[in-house]
Amino acid sequence: MKGNKDLRRFSREIRALTCEMFIKRKDGHIGGAFSIVEAIATIFGKYKRKEDYFVLSKGHAGPSYYASLCLLGYIPKEHICTLNEDGTILPSHPDRTRTPGVECTTGSLGQGISEACGMAYGLKVQGKKGNVYCIIGDGECNEGQVFEALQFAANKKLDNLIIIIDDNKKQVDGFTSHISCDFKFKNILENFSFYTQEINGNNIEEIDKAIENCLKQKGKGNAIVMNTIKGYGIKYFEDLSACHHVNFTEEQLVELQKFVDETRRELK
Repeated sequence: MKGNKDLRRFSREIRALTCEMFIKRKDGHIGGAFSIVEAIATIFGKYKRKEDYFVLSKGHAGPSYYASLCLLGYIPKEHICTLNEDGTILPSHPDRTRTPGVECTTGSLGQGISEACGMAYGLKVQGKKGNVYCIIGDGECNEGQVFEALQFAANKKLDNLIIIIDDNKKQVDGFTSHISCDFKFKNILENFSFYTQEINGNNIEEIDKAIENCLKQKGKGNAIVMNTIKGYGIKYFEDLSACHHVNFTEEQLVELQKFVDETRRELK
């Protein structure tokens, strides 16, 4: 298992490789892909075992998922900059039939959390070991299917399921509180009887501790509410009001390349 210093390095590598994908593509869902990088790095760099499963319910954040799989050797490097091209193994949203290492096809928002519940329940009824990690978006919680899945997980006491909400406060049309409502996720999840923690989701140490705590719990579902910054890791995009999906300008491509170059120098 990697220490937190290694996980911070891994997260930096994931973000830089994701930048390279965006530079080649010249567009992409940078906001939500960047806000979950530290969570991806911690799950894959320290906790996920062979018997575990990972579900990226907010499938549009796939680029950072692909970057982590590439760095771990699942995806050949020559494919990493073919994001969403014709014939690619890296479609816009994760597809388990096309991408090595992807275990669950997602993309239709709300669907992934239901799949994760089914996987966790399946492990339970078969008496198999293994945990299911599922990342969902705050905007994704507009979908009623999310709350149906939470009811199922609570009823079945799926303590082998860790639901991680990326609460970056924004969705495609603007602030989540303006488009839908100001979700009080911790209150909601605790009312569903989940063991719930609210953390800084861009902080490796807090993510690490939260997952460790979840793995000690028995008899109820687990939820981690991550307060994150959309576009986290590059200040230019953190400050950009609309960074859900970006058609990158030349200036923005320079910012991405600058981060890649700085990362390569620092990690050399």
